[in-house]
Amino acid sequence: MTEPMRLRAFLIWVGLVFLMALPMLVATQSPLLAWRDGIYIAAGFAGIVAMSLLLLQPLLMSGALPGLSLAAGRRSHRLVGSVLVLSIVVHVVGLWLTSPPDVVDALLYRSPMPFSVWGVTAMWALFVAATLAVLRKRLRIRVRLWRLVHLGLGVIVILGSILHALLIQGTMEVLTKWTLCGAVALALIKVLLDRRTLLRRHHVASR
Repeated sequence: MTEPMRLRAFLIWVGLVFLMALPMLVATQSPLLAWRDGIYIAAGFAGIVAMSLLLLQPLLMSGALPGLSLAAGRRSHRLVGSVLVLSIVVHVVGLWLTSPPDVVDALLYRSPMPFSVWGVTAMWALFVAATLAVLRKRLRIRVRLWRLVHLGLGVIVILGSILHALLIQGTMEVLTKWTLCGAVALALIKVLLDRRTLLRRHHVASR
């Protein structure tokens, strides 16, 4: 790897870490934390961690990050996916411990809050994607179908999470929240465009 390429890779990773860490660091200064107990705060920050991890997932899956091969990126994608699922479980369980009726209403789509619908939809899509990932070989799902289904569920997870985060007025600071959500959306768009280009090439080659 040449020196300019190393510098570019370094800057990309620094930028990613900055985008992922800044919302959490700024959220620690939120005045709303003074009125919350420890479980609620932990649940809220687990949600911020999950949102930050979503920035990595599309990039890891597509092998777009420098210094990682496609195979290494996809192994990391599975590992980060496991942490993502754990973060969401902590987020939901923590909220349930502090306010069981609100969480039950959200899970049953009875909550009057619009952000609940998007968050719960993203959560179920994530759980389905994770379950299928574990059972894919046992269910003998074809690779092409698996990738299509997994990508579709990933789109639901990301779009639902972005809307969920943007509609909540909580501990996340507005500018850093919008910046992170915008970065996650751009990462998703990049993967979709790359896949579209790849499909076109396969279509042309098969003629």
